Amino acid sequence: MWGDHRAEAVDEYAALVHEIVRFEPVTVIADPANADEARARCDRPGVELLEIPIDDSWIRDNGPIYLVDGAGGTALVQFRFNSWGEKYEPYDLDAELPWRIARATGTRHYRSALTIEGGGFTVDGEGTLITTESVVLNRNRNPGWTREQCEHALCEGTGAEKVLWLEHGLVEDRDTDGHSDNVVQFAGPGRVIVQVAPDRANPNWGRLRENLTRLRRATDAHGRRLEIVEIAQLPYTAQLDGERFAVPYVNCYPINGAVVAPRLDAPGEHDAYALLSAAFEGREVVGVPSAMLAYGGGGVGCVTQHVPAGTPLPPLDSHSTDE
Repeated sequence: MWGDHRAEAVDEYAALVHEIVRFEPVTVIADPANADEARARCDRPGVELLEIPIDDSWIRDNGPIYLVDGAGGTALVQFRFNSWGEKYEPYDLDAELPWRIARATGTRHYRSALTIEGGGFTVDGEGTLITTESVVLNRNRNPGWTREQCEHALCEGTGAEKVLWLEHGLVEDRDTDGHSDNVVQFAGPGRVIVQVAPDRANPNWGRLRENLTRLRRATDAHGRRLEIVEIAQLPYTAQLDGERFAVPYVNCYPINGAVVAPRLDAPGEHDAYALLSAAFEGREVVGVPSAMLAYGGGGVGCVTQHVPAGTPLPPLDSHSTDE
């Protein structure tokens, strides 16, 4: 899918791994066919490689969603994955990635009947979940499902107690039909980072104002009004194959002691980083090149997934070929 840009894309993935491992251990999932390349590019203390057959690299969307029970126990849930409404084939390997990770790590595993991607929702860890209607209620994912049935499945799968619905994601987010990770993210219980449009000329102006209105009216699972941190900066890549791509800072990755965010060296980027740092209570903001990730349809949050501390990890350079 990367065409002539593959080398640049690999550089961005490697840079992302190198920044995250400064703060916490990293497990890199690599298809066996590319394992040697991944091992060479990600060779750092604290980086482990797990070879599992995969179709693509957006583990936030098709990978496991981890759960904790408050008593030291962890598990993972596997939502149904159909490649964003069967847009890209094949996707059978990606659809079973959570099960293979569960087998490789000995982690308790649950399946959900709901079709959704991890980038399609954000949670606060205290019972509140935010998602978009354009994804969950889309006929290309859950035909025949009612809003109430989708809410029940989301709560059952994640432990959430309340679902807040936004209507859309970004106009440019065609591949995913409007993932929430490009427009909103919890920075903590009761606090959300919300993407707003930089000016009326931006095609996202109206829909992002509607998102903001809904969130201002909402309360979380504990009845609290949300503290809203607005980010107006919305940079775009330079022309790539005749097209520009949005690179929202909202699509970031909180890690231990830091937040990894897109870096384009765009006007206002320093201000966006300051907002992220304040929202995440003073964490260091680490920027990584993200133009190729945007070209591929995602961002730093889309190719990463949190694993709770204490979850079993695979042995160094382990190999899983479960069929």
